[in-house]
Amino acid sequence: MKRPIAFFVHHQGRGHANRTMAIAERFSADRPVSVLTAGPHLFDGFSRDIEIVALPNMIGAAVPTPRLFAEATPQVMHCVPLGLNEMRRTMRMILDHLDERGTGLFVVDVSSEIALLSRIASVPAAQIRMHGDRSDIGHIGSYEASVGMLAPFDERLEQDDYPAAQRARTFYAGGLCTTTDAVPTRQEARARLGLPADKEIILVLTGGGGSGTPYAPLTVGARAAPDALWLVLGPVHKEGHETDFSNLKELGWVRGVTDHIAAADLVIASAGDNTVTEIARVGRPFVVVPEWRYFGEQGRKAEALARLGAAIHAPAWPGDIPNWNRLLEAARALPVETLQSLYDPQAATKAARWLEGLTDELWEGAPAVS
Repeated sequence: MKRPIAFFVHHQGRGHANRTMAIAERFSADRPVSVLTAGPHLFDGFSRDIEIVALPNMIGAAVPTPRLFAEATPQVMHCVPLGLNEMRRTMRMILDHLDERGTGLFVVDVSSEIALLSRIASVPAAQIRMHGDRSDIGHIGSYEASVGMLAPFDERLEQDDYPAAQRARTFYAGGLCTTTDAVPTRQEARARLGLPADKEIILVLTGGGGSGTPYAPLTVGARAAPDALWLVLGPVHKEGHETDFSNLKELGWVRGVTDHIAAADLVIASAGDNTVTEIARVGRPFVVVPEWRYFGEQGRKAEALARLGAAIHAPAWPGDIPNWNRLLEAARALPVETLQSLYDPQAATKAARWLEGLTDELWEGAPAVS
């Protein structure tokens, strides 16, 4: 039997789980696969036969005493509060699973501490590479403890401050999009969605990893471009003082996000990995407004996109009509070829092959697992 591959999947948002499913679908049929996550519901309906291990949810668990809470976090770690039963159970379940299954490779998406745990337990780990300010000793230590890193994006988007030694150990799979819907023409998409054929459409797209796109700035944008139809997908955050406008439509969560992107003339969205590749796959002028994430993840990715000329980077939402007009004019003039080139339809397949090849290489000549 081939050596099993296990995934640790963070349950914040849907991106980590969707990426795992896209890669696991492309593993060879006889490769045992398991997923350890505190969000097992994220894998409901997944067609491939995998083992799902439901971990305790450590996020927000209360530290039992003020004295334990007062202990400082060591620099080599990021989030290790003391005295949590949920944390002990999580680590025990992970170690027991890796040991009992004879795991050949543990793919960590994403946690520096769990990558370090895997190395301490003598199990090879591969980390998913993410953007951000990650030059601290905790991140560098976890990179060094791993047998390699997998970047689900084009190497041109890599940061200059990522250490050369770790870059050499990173496999760049290309822009990995977890959506596989066929991409219609603009006209086909508008007809399918019942949208006007001759009106400018500005699509605002938000993901599930945060609290929603701020709604107030969008009302200013709707006033700045009153002849355009503004469509907002995903959750929005309202403060209670907003004035609605007839050309600004909230659609919430929808099926067929590809159709909406294809119907748009330009897209305004965050810098989430899958969001970026969704837009690149269709090919529309892109205004990237990074959401707050730990370690400045989305801000650094937005900077990389702008450096390549793949998107217009808006570090903050415009609060006035002139700045909205300048932003929209820049976006309308942006060619889409560079952005389109960042999407690789074979990225998930390449990632799967690299992970399987790395696993087999690491264990070549070892006794077979039963």
